[in-house]
Amino acid sequence: MNETNTGSITNFDYWKSAYAGRASNLSVSEVRALFAVVSRPEVVSLAGGMPDVSELPTEGLNKAFDSLVSTRRDLALQYGGGQGDAKLREQIVEIMALEGIQGSAEDLIVTTGSQHGLDLLADLFIDPGDVVLLESPSYVGAVGIFRHKEADMAHVHTDNDGLSPEALQQSITELKAQGKKVKLLYLVPTFANPSGVTIPTHRREEILKICESEGVLIVEDNPYGQLYFDEVPPDAMRSMSEQHVVYLGSFSKILSPGLRVGYVLAPPAIREKLTLANESSILSPAMFGQMLVSEYLTVNDWKKQITDYRDIYRQKRDAAIEAIDKHLPDIQTTRPRGGFFLWVTMPEGVDSKAMLPLAVSELVAYTPGTAFYGNGMGKNNLRVCFSHPSVERVSLGIQRLAGVINNQIDLLKTFDAE
Repeated sequence: MNETNTGSITNFDYWKSAYAGRASNLSVSEVRALFAVVSRPEVVSLAGGMPDVSELPTEGLNKAFDSLVSTRRDLALQYGGGQGDAKLREQIVEIMALEGIQGSAEDLIVTTGSQHGLDLLADLFIDPGDVVLLESPSYVGAVGIFRHKEADMAHVHTDNDGLSPEALQQSITELKAQGKKVKLLYLVPTFANPSGVTIPTHRREEILKICESEGVLIVEDNPYGQLYFDEVPPDAMRSMSEQHVVYLGSFSKILSPGLRVGYVLAPPAIREKLTLANESSILSPAMFGQMLVSEYLTVNDWKKQITDYRDIYRQKRDAAIEAIDKHLPDIQTTRPRGGFFLWVTMPEGVDSKAMLPLAVSELVAYTPGTAFYGNGMGKNNLRVCFSHPSVERVSLGIQRLAGVINNQIDLLKTFDAE
């Protein structure tokens, strides 16, 4: 990089003093920072939450592409409206109905992935210093957005049944007593990222009752809800309330993240503001991606494709748990009934972030637990993503990881003995 001198300041940091204050809250994602490493074929990546797109039938994609180009090419290559393609929104209503949601296409906004929808919501609701409540741990992308918007993040106690309603009420009460504005509760209630846990129906009802009473808007992020392995999960929280829950959905996990198509279902007043924000941000979501998704849903059996994905990811989940039980029998891990992730808890004193270079040297990668907190917690945790590697490589990756973890535990015991 050229670093031409301008006085005593190089062009590398010449504009640093002109940045807005919130720019200091931007940092490299611990997940994204791993991409260069995990792209090496010899490394088994249990890090990034990527679907196995190799299992998406090429014939079905070609069929959708050819149909779109032959029938609606000019429309697909043009600008669109800020709310998104009307036909796709009608199809999304059908998909959401599988989660128990009786939504309207008029209250849907198509976004550039659900991450974009969350960013728009954060812009709409959060002033610096406002409080956002999150699970403990919570999705790394949400942590990044809320940090950038200068929100105060408060993690609420979460166990194997998800976020605790009692802890939620206590957190809200304490924060309000401190004069804080509690604006949002952000949740991935079904097969959560990163923990894999699911909130049961009775807790969902309690959480909703608390938030309604306290005037806290629930943001329900649900990219994994259709990817269950055994029993059907509880209906989405949005199905329980149209006014107090904003719902984020995505085609990234059930179709392809490369198409960058997500959506937001919101009450009419919020939807109107989000549409304006969407237009201000990107003019319109990309028509070609939207219409390709729509065409895929039209000309293919998308429900069968989701069923096939369930079978594929179930096998990978089973391989991961079997390998952990074999090679790390004393380590605590969640046992998800769907989705992509396991959450591993190691003994206190084992630092997952410091351990990562050692794991990479052994040709396996994961995401350190600190990535999923806004307060530095999670040092002795790590996330395992089993969705992308083959079944055999999931097992191999866990075996390699176990060697690194067991070595760290042995070193810790030796240190304690001294």
